Amino acid sequence: MKKVILLTVLAAIVVGFFYFDLHRLLTLEGLKSGLTQFESWRGAQPALIGGAFLLLYVLVTALSLPGAAVMTLAAGALFGLLWGTVIVSFASTIGATLAFLVSRYLLHDAVQKRFGDRLKSVNEGIKKDGAFYLFTLRLVPVFPFFLINLLMGLTPIRVATFYWVSQLGMLAGTLVYVNAGTQLAQLDSLSGILSPSLLSSFALLGLFPLIAKKMLSVIKARRIYARYPKPRHFDRNLIVIGAGAGGLVTAYIAAAVKAKVTLIEAHKMGGDCLNYGCVPSKALIKSAKLAHQMRHAGHYGLEDTNPEFSFRKVIQRVHEVIARIEPHDSIERYQDLGVEVIQGYANLVDPWTVEIKCIDGSIQHLTSRAIVLATGARPFVPPLQGIEEVGYVTSDTLWDEFAKLDEAPKRLVVLGGGPIGCELAQSFARLGSQVTQVEMAPRIMIREDQAVSELAKASLEHDGVAVLTHHKALRCEKDGDRKCLVVAHNGEEKNIEFDVLLCAVGRVARLQGYGLEKLGIETNRTIVTNDYLETLYPNIFAAGDVAGPYQFTHTAAHQAWYAAVNALFGQFKKFKVDYRVIPWTIFIDPEVARVGLNEQEAREKGIAVEMTRYELDDLDRAITDGAAKGFVKVLTEPGKDRILGVTIVGEYAGDLMAEFVLAMRYGLGLNKILGTIHAYPTWAEANKYVAGEWKRAHAPQRVLVWLEKYHNWRRGYAPKKHTDNTTI
Repeated sequence: MKKVILLTVLAAIVVGFFYFDLHRLLTLEGLKSGLTQFESWRGAQPALIGGAFLLLYVLVTALSLPGAAVMTLAAGALFGLLWGTVIVSFASTIGATLAFLVSRYLLHDAVQKRFGDRLKSVNEGIKKDGAFYLFTLRLVPVFPFFLINLLMGLTPIRVATFYWVSQLGMLAGTLVYVNAGTQLAQLDSLSGILSPSLLSSFALLGLFPLIAKKMLSVIKARRIYARYPKPRHFDRNLIVIGAGAGGLVTAYIAAAVKAKVTLIEAHKMGGDCLNYGCVPSKALIKSAKLAHQMRHAGHYGLEDTNPEFSFRKVIQRVHEVIARIEPHDSIERYQDLGVEVIQGYANLVDPWTVEIKCIDGSIQHLTSRAIVLATGARPFVPPLQGIEEVGYVTSDTLWDEFAKLDEAPKRLVVLGGGPIGCELAQSFARLGSQVTQVEMAPRIMIREDQAVSELAKASLEHDGVAVLTHHKALRCEKDGDRKCLVVAHNGEEKNIEFDVLLCAVGRVARLQGYGLEKLGIETNRTIVTNDYLETLYPNIFAAGDVAGPYQFTHTAAHQAWYAAVNALFGQFKKFKVDYRVIPWTIFIDPEVARVGLNEQEAREKGIAVEMTRYELDDLDRAITDGAAKGFVKVLTEPGKDRILGVTIVGEYAGDLMAEFVLAMRYGLGLNKILGTIHAYPTWAEANKYVAGEWKRAHAPQRVLVWLEKYHNWRRGYAPKKHTDNTTI
């Protein structure tokens, strides 16, 4: 109500201003005709007229009324260059700030609520460099100042910052207009003030902040590099440390553009994904799923069969899958692509020099124009009392440890309810282990919507996993051959005996052993970088898990493009990393895939969304495959088909997500998906059907009523009355 009242008052003032022809007083002709009277008033009471003039100027500016330019001329004519400049400088800034505050009060919340997702990058840029952007705009009078006032009110820039930057930025233009006002008699039109040459001068002046910013960055870089002698010549254009997804793609891109690049890896090519994560876990999941299907063959009209298998052979197959994919990431392949590969441990000596302790014992020093750190992450092992005594495996070590076993661990405790813990818990349960999963949080997969977590928990429990949420691991105990994990639940302790403890509570970036501390490169769980993946030193970049914010192989590869291009061509053009559309999949059965917002995040961020859901038990292909469970859930802008986020739970969810990722990346809405032909019968039809559900919910009901009347008329029927007296 307060906003409505304020808006009404402002509208009344503006209407009155034009209704009583007051705007004519603020034209050049009106000013000239009344100048003699104004001067006599000013001569009689200078302080009163000066104060009244200031207040009137504030009012005109605050209401964004036309005439501020003429009033600036009047200030020069009435008060001279000095006092005219002082009055206008303060009056224009105060008025601009009031317009800014009115815009913020009336429109900011509504605009941010409706367009907050689209404005995220703008808001972040304003928070970081708002003063710089505003100063640049204020120096260039080509941009209407009243529009700048109103638009800035929609951003998160601080009021104090807006005020002082506006006063400083508008000073040059104020001086020009006030000075012109001192020669008012010679002016025939406002265009005489802002000639093309003067506008060009202002435009050049507007470049000053950009030049100044560039100079400041050069000065800052010189200060950072001051204690290190820069080589006159460089051995390489780029050195990449780490041969995981981020490092491999970075090196590949550099070689593709004919840069001289060296890739350094201390252990295995392919990094965690190939050797310990994505590849081996998915191979294990496939074997476990087949064993599960054999036990439930009756579901497909066959006889249930208890699968007989050697656990050692299952793990052997995992290693065979790794070996088959290894050539894709091998030293030989990358050398053929033009990448020099060195096996050894890399350490930063200075911002351009890397010391390499090769695995053959030799030491090598290389200099490079740019360096990319892609050192990856490792499993986090919680500091539980007694954990070293009882022993444990992680998602990295289990593949070698379990290769020694003839059968799956009889009693396996999985510590952690995230994606890795859930995938492995289900797989080992299907391969015959008695699995207990311990999660401290109220539910597993805590980042997903509650309905997704509950469905995942039900699926795991159906496969025999004992899922213990709200259970905090306290310590490990060992008594002879007996090993147990002590947990707390509802204030009580209980023991969980196990044969093998699997730690799957997350991964932490590899930050030690690369010389980061010596160079002062800031770390905070990950290496701290800017939007261009630059560290403290503009020629040293980070990509992949070690840089965050996502620990996905595909995100590491995505970052690698930015790291490579900014490292090699940043002197011409640098690119900010785009994290707007990042998908991920949790490969339990059924799979869980997501991109963008879910309902939980939308609530936390206060973003209004509309939810459309399609149940997969209605999909023909899901029914024929005996996997009719799960759903496709799409969040859109209320009343619009623009996709804000998608969650899919079901068979091949990760594959189905690709269409939505493409749509979100290129601004395609649900109407476009609905209008795309999907082959029948396929799982991809689920995407079309959820779009159809949205369309049905937004059918034009009034038009349909009239269409029904039209078709009745075409058949020769007169309109009939419903029982509720509505005409059809």
